Amino acid sequence: MSDVTTCSFASNAKRWSGQLAQIAAIVMVVFLAKGALAEPFYVPSASMEPTLLIGDALLASKFPYGYSTASLPIHVSLPETGRVLASTPKRGDVVVFRWPGDRSQVWVKRVIGLPGDRIQVRSGVVWINGVATAVKPDGLGAAEDDNGGSEPARRYVETLPDGVSHPIFKLYDNGRLDNTDEVSVPAGHLFVMGDNRDNSADSRVPVRSGGVGLLPMDNLVGRVDAIVGSWDIGVSKQTVSNWLSGFRMARFFTTVH
Repeated sequence: MSDVTTCSFASNAKRWSGQLAQIAAIVMVVFLAKGALAEPFYVPSASMEPTLLIGDALLASKFPYGYSTASLPIHVSLPETGRVLASTPKRGDVVVFRWPGDRSQVWVKRVIGLPGDRIQVRSGVVWINGVATAVKPDGLGAAEDDNGGSEPARRYVETLPDGVSHPIFKLYDNGRLDNTDEVSVPAGHLFVMGDNRDNSADSRVPVRSGGVGLLPMDNLVGRVDAIVGSWDIGVSKQTVSNWLSGFRMARFFTTVH
């Protein structure tokens, strides 16, 4: 009788160990995929409107710029050793990165300046290497806020020197970040900005003041390629029965430019 019991216990243990090994393998594959291929992110702020809205779920590809400790799907305090298979982003790319002020935080902005560029903002217009970006009026929009409300915003289409065009919002005629000193982007760094120009703490603002400053490329996580889902947080203040109406189906599985 004890032999039968022993064999049964051994059989169950073997089966459980096999299942645990399968689960561990699945977790490892998911972890490696998130670390090497792509990772989802959620947009919690309005700084990239109208391109990205609060409540958008993004998919960021990690391989375009190579890999560093910032590429890991969880924040690990490891010394920086540079990037493997490194590649410089293109001007106009929307990138996800670890904020220099606290690398546990992940932010998203648009690349405006590359290493060696001279960047300045004059009267709200971005100048790159002494040339003003082309800005064309594109009607009115509504800029969301973190509480689910909105305010009117003038919409423009900005065209960067390399030909990349994208929409931007302007809330004020003379915002506090509409005029800056010219800065030179050093090697290994980027100048990034939010598309919501009067509501973005970006490279125009130093890290000590809550901005990004000049972004080290070692902090890059990946390039935003697509919106895979979107939900209007303003609906959360309504009854639960209305929450399904908050899904912005038109934004599901759309590309980001």
